[in-house]
Amino acid sequence: MKKLNNHPDSTIIDRLGGTGAVARICEVASPSVTGWKKRGIPHARAMYLRLLHPEAFDVAQQGQSVNATRPGQE
Repeated sequence: MKKLNNHPDSTIIDRLGGTGAVARICEVASPSVTGWKKRGIPHARAMYLRLLHPEAFDVAQQGQSVNATRPGQE
């Protein structure tokens, strides 16, 4: 089986809780987020995610996971 070459943003998606969690946060379909793992998070979406969860971007080198929720779902 061929290994996928994921974009560095794939790590951020994983820190935010994975494909399903990011899809819920951004209100998009999971296959869209799967594409982001390969091509990178679109700029506007990355800005939105950074505003909601700056820690996911700050810990990029630390290997930590972030518990992501949408605003109002805490």
